[in-house]
Amino acid sequence: MARFYLTPLTLALCATLSNQGFAADDYQPLETISVLGNGEQLNRLPGSAHLVSDEDLEKFEFVDINRMMRNVPGVYLREEDGYGLRPNIGIRGAFGERSGKISLLEDGVLVAPAPYSAPEAYYFPTAGRLQAIEVLKGPGTLKYGPFSVGGAVNMLSTQIPEGSAGKVQLEAGQYGENRLHTYYGAGSETSGWLIETHQQQADGFRDIDRAGSADIAKEDYLIKGRLNSAEGASFAQQLDIKLQYSEEESGMSYLGLTDSDLAEDPNRRYGISALDEMENRHSTVQLNHTIALGDDFSLSTQAYYNKFKRDWFKVSLGSLIDAANAGDGDAQAVLDGTLDYADVGIKHNDRTYVSRGVQVSANLRLDTGSIEHDLEFGVRDHYDDVDRFQPVENYSQIDGALVFQGITDPSASNNRVGKAEATSLFVYDQIQLTSALAVTAALRYEDMETRQQRFENNERTEEGSSRANSLSEWLPGLGVTYSINETVTLLAGVHRGFAPPGSGSSEGEAGDLSTNYEGGFRVHSGDLQLEMIAFYSDYESTVQNCSVAQPCANGQDSGNYALGESEIRGLEASVSSEWQMTNGWLIPLQASYTFTDAEISKDSLEYISSNGEDGLAAGDNFTYLPENVFALTTGVDSGAAWRINLTAAYQDDMCVSNYCNRGDTDRFDVTESLWVLDAAAHYDFSSDLAGYLKVDNLLDKQAIINRAPDGARVNRPRTASLGVSYRF
Repeated sequence: MARFYLTPLTLALCATLSNQGFAADDYQPLETISVLGNGEQLNRLPGSAHLVSDEDLEKFEFVDINRMMRNVPGVYLREEDGYGLRPNIGIRGAFGERSGKISLLEDGVLVAPAPYSAPEAYYFPTAGRLQAIEVLKGPGTLKYGPFSVGGAVNMLSTQIPEGSAGKVQLEAGQYGENRLHTYYGAGSETSGWLIETHQQQADGFRDIDRAGSADIAKEDYLIKGRLNSAEGASFAQQLDIKLQYSEEESGMSYLGLTDSDLAEDPNRRYGISALDEMENRHSTVQLNHTIALGDDFSLSTQAYYNKFKRDWFKVSLGSLIDAANAGDGDAQAVLDGTLDYADVGIKHNDRTYVSRGVQVSANLRLDTGSIEHDLEFGVRDHYDDVDRFQPVENYSQIDGALVFQGITDPSASNNRVGKAEATSLFVYDQIQLTSALAVTAALRYEDMETRQQRFENNERTEEGSSRANSLSEWLPGLGVTYSINETVTLLAGVHRGFAPPGSGSSEGEAGDLSTNYEGGFRVHSGDLQLEMIAFYSDYESTVQNCSVAQPCANGQDSGNYALGESEIRGLEASVSSEWQMTNGWLIPLQASYTFTDAEISKDSLEYISSNGEDGLAAGDNFTYLPENVFALTTGVDSGAAWRINLTAAYQDDMCVSNYCNRGDTDRFDVTESLWVLDAAAHYDFSSDLAGYLKVDNLLDKQAIINRAPDGARVNRPRTASLGVSYRF
C-alpha cells in the first residue's frame, strides 16, 4: 500500500484544508474547538446533533460523564466503577466497551490513548472540568473519524475569558468524597491565558473484606495561552497552546460479586482483590493556528501529542465467581477468605500509549450562481502506539491474607508493542440549493498500516509472533434537510461507516464496515425543541475488540473477533421546553428516548466451523445493548435566588452474551433494568457566591448493571454532597 506523508510541501499544498475557520470580520476565540458550530450551522446538519451546555452541567454539578450524557438520545452508557473514570459509551448500537467504537475528541483533537492501534479508551478526560459536551451522529461524523459507525463525542475544555475571570468550587460529601475545581484567566484583544485544576478524592462506596474501602485520588491541571492579531489586521490569525497533565490512583478492580452476595450487600468487595489498584498519568500538548486569508477563506492547523501511562494491578478470578454462582461451596469459601487458595495471580496491566499527529484544514465559502457552498477540506497524519509489558505477581491466600510468592515474567501475549500509522482526508460541502433545501455531501478517506510484535524474553532480543495489516477505505456520505417552514425541518442521510480493527488484526481484516441510514424531523418553535430520527445500520462486517474487560464470544481477551454481518435499527427522540409561571417561576423540561433492535443477520464463519455451539448465527443478539433508554429532566427556577432540578433515567436490562435470543438463558446472562433519580438544589447568596446540595441516586435504588468481566456489580448508591462556588 502506498503511504502518504506530510512533508513541508504537502503542508503547503494542503493549506486549503480546515475544519474550523474564522473570517476577518467575525473573529472569536478558537482555543476551544467545537464540532457542531453555531446555531445556524446546527440547524443545517443532516444528522442528529446534541449539545450538553455549561448551563446543563451546572444544574447538577455532576463529575461522572455517564450522568452528564444521560439526556443525549442514541447514546448508551454502561456504568462500571460508579465514578465514570473509564466509561463505556456506545452510540446507535456501536459497541460501548471502553468507548472503543466512537470518535472521542477534546477540543477537536482525538483523545483516546491510541485510537488506531488500541482504540479502547482507558483514559478519559476529567469530566468535572469540562465546559460542554457535543455529540454528533450521521454523515457529519465523516469530518472527524476514524470511527463513523456510531458517532463522535467532542468535549470542550474551559475557555480563556474575554476579560479577567476566575472560579473556586469546593465540594464535600458522603463516602469521603471531596473535590476542588478552580481556574483563573485573563484575555485582551491580542492575548489571553488560563490556568485550571480539578482535584477529586473519595474513600469509595465499596467496602473490601478485611481491608477497608476502595479509595480514589485524581488530579488534573490545564494551562492555555493565546496570541492573536489586533482588530483590523490584514489577515486575522490566532495561535493557541494547551498543556494538560493528570494522574490517578484508584482502588478499582475487575472482580465483582456472586449474585447471592450482591443480594446481601451490593457494595461489598472480596478481600482477595484488596491489592487491586489503577495508577495512571496523562499529558497533552496541543497547538492550534488559524488564519483568515479573506472574508470567505480560512486555514487551521493543529498539532497534538498525547502520552498515557497506566498500570492496572488486578486479579482475574472470574472462574471463582462462575463456580460459586453454580453452587460450588469451596469457590465461595475462597471468595469469603475462609479457605486458603494458592493461585492468586495479580497482573501488572502495564501499558504506555503515545498518540501524535498534525491536521490541516480549511473553510471556503463561495457561491456558484444562486447556490451557496460552505466547503471544508481536511487532512490528518497520525501515529500511535501501545507498549505492553505485563508481569504477574503471584500470591497465596492464607488465613484470609494475601502472601507474596514471586513474580512470573510476562508471556509473549503480555509482552508486545502495537503501532499504527494513518492518513485521513475529508471533503465536506454544505450546499444551500434554495432557502428551504440544503444538501450536505461528504467524503472521507482512511489509509492505515498497523503492526504488532510480540517478544519471547524480557530484554526483547528474541522476537515472537507478529501481525501486520494495511487497509484503506473511501467513506462517502450524503444528507438532505428541507425546511417546511421556519419551525419544521425534515432531514435524511446515508453514509458509509467504518471503525479500524486495531493493531491485533491480521492482513485482510477490514474492521467494522456499515451503511448507515437515518431520517426524521426537527421542530424549533420558541421554547419548544423536538427532534425524532429513525436510524438503520447495515453492517457487512462487525468486529468486536476482545479485552479482559469484556472477552469476546470465543473467550479471547485480546485481538479481534468477527461477528459477521449484522443489522441495527432504532428510533431516537428528544424534546425540550420551558414554561414561565405567573409568579415568575420557570419550569424547564427535557426528555429523551432511544429504542434499539440489533442482531446478527448471517451465520458467521466461526459459527459454521464450530458446529453451531460456540459461534454466532443469524438471529443472535448484541451484548450489553439495551432495547429502551429514557431520561427526563425537570425542575423549578425561581428566577431569583434558588432553583431545584430533578433528573430520572431508565435503562433496560441487557444480555451479557450473544445467545439470549436462543431462549436458553438464565439469570446470570442478563443485567437488571434500573430507574435512577438525581436531584440538586442551588441558592445564590450573591451574584458571585452560590451554594448547592446534590443527591445522586436519591431513592437509593441499586441493580446489577454490569457483569463484565468477573461477576456482578451495581450502580452507585445514594450519595449526598454539599458545595459552594465563587466566581470573580
